Amino acid sequence: MKIFLAGIMQGSVRDDTIHPQDWRGPIREIILRRIPDAEVYCHYSEHPNSLTYSGGKIREPFDDGVRRCAGSDLVIAYLPSASMGTAIEMYEAYQNGAVVLTVTPMAANWVVRLYSHAVFATLEELDVFLADGRLEAFF
Repeated sequence: MKIFLAGIMQGSVRDDTIHPQDWRGPIREIILRRIPDAEVYCHYSEHPNSLTYSGGKIREPFDDGVRRCAGSDLVIAYLPSASMGTAIEMYEAYQNGAVVLTVTPMAANWVVRLYSHAVFATLEELDVFLADGRLEAFF
């Protein structure tokens, strides 16, 4: 199963910094514990210095990430706050038949409601969902 980790990087930050990315490790651990044969792709790991990119070098990794997300079987989106890039990835993944699971406190957000198959307030809730085998109902 191809799994894409989507989630906030810049959000509404107005300079060249990003939100903490410490959520990626715990989500990867949950996935590999519950879906041991998963092929997990983390775009941030592939492009950790992407904020230093300029010109055409910006478009290439962004478009590649959206393509990879759309071609995944499962997308796990982490949204402690809004993220335009993650919204695009969620939309593309959903439109292309991927299952989208979202971890966020923004359960009332329209993008979250429209393009998530399930929404979790915490990583622990996601872990329980995967442990209980409820993911299989979406495939």
